[in-house]
Amino acid sequence: MSFSICKQSLVLVLVVFPLVLKLSGSHAAITPMSSTEFIKSSCSSTTYPRLCFSSLSVHASSIQTSPRLLATAALSVSLSSVKSAAAQILKLSHAHGVPSRDVSALKDCLEELSDSVDSLSSSIPEMGKLRGPDFELVMSNIQTWVSAALTDETTCSDGFQGKAVNGGVKATVRSRIVNIAQLTSNALSLINRIADLH
Repeated sequence: MSFSICKQSLVLVLVVFPLVLKLSGSHAAITPMSSTEFIKSSCSSTTYPRLCFSSLSVHASSIQTSPRLLATAALSVSLSSVKSAAAQILKLSHAHGVPSRDVSALKDCLEELSDSVDSLSSSIPEMGKLRGPDFELVMSNIQTWVSAALTDETTCSDGFQGKAVNGGVKATVRSRIVNIAQLTSNALSLINRIADLH
């Protein structure tokens, strides 16, 4: 009887042990993508991949490997940059000695950036609703708002093209606007990718 128990135990060990090794070996072969790798991979499909990665990799721990959280973070980064640029442009418009034509161009730009802030601010809370039953409607709203924000930013930049605006003012504003337009473009690319995958 004890021989029978030993034989059954040996058979169990010989059958189960290789199975456990195989399962643990296959588990080790499938390593999940790290947050940073996920961000780099996702950013590679955007128009400005380096800017995308550098602006979002600092948020890797909160993004993890979620396309929705990645796009939401991209929107937040863009919104923060637009607000910062608007504050700088407002300060510039109040600077002593700035010619009135420059002040006028700066104020027009501020109006466009204000609209951009509104659009981006509207889109961020909607990202949380993408898991609901109205995905297509919510996604359409988000895409419309972010596209509008990008248009506003581009319009601001275009307002300095060909105008007789002080070279230093023009260069300062355009460099900031180009940066935020690139951030917003990347956010829109990441949002469109979610729509394509749905």
